[in-house]
Amino acid sequence: MSGFSRGSDDLEGHPDAFEMRARYSRVLSGHDVALVNGPVFLVGLLFAVSPWVLHFASADRDLAVHNLIIGCAVSVLALGFTIAPERMTGMSGALIAIGAWMGFSPWAVGRPPDWAAGVDGVVLGACALALGVLCTVMVRRANRIL
Repeated sequence: MSGFSRGSDDLEGHPDAFEMRARYSRVLSGHDVALVNGPVFLVGLLFAVSPWVLHFASADRDLAVHNLIIGCAVSVLALGFTIAPERMTGMSGALIAIGAWMGFSPWAVGRPPDWAAGVDGVVLGACALALGVLCTVMVRRANRIL
């Protein structure tokens, strides 16, 4: 690798600098942060705090802990989509699986849920599933452009 200095992080001397910058901008332009990542973060945050907001945390502690963990995981995914979209594109499919699990989990974790816990799981799970599908479609569309 002659001709490249190891001490500099500048790409000016790299022979493919123009092509690398163009590809990087295409990847980032295909992932609309404002459209998807904010709602994904809010769904995760709402799922995490919903046992206390809807007052079913004391009745079903297992489901409350579950919702807290899954909600935090969805919020971390959204932060990852925002901070490093070029590295997190493969994780958009995981949001689909998590959304499906969120809708089913009130009946799988602990005892049968009350009305608020069931509706919370189904509604927020459907939102996460729909946002996961939207993320996956956007990633595939952006990869097709590349």
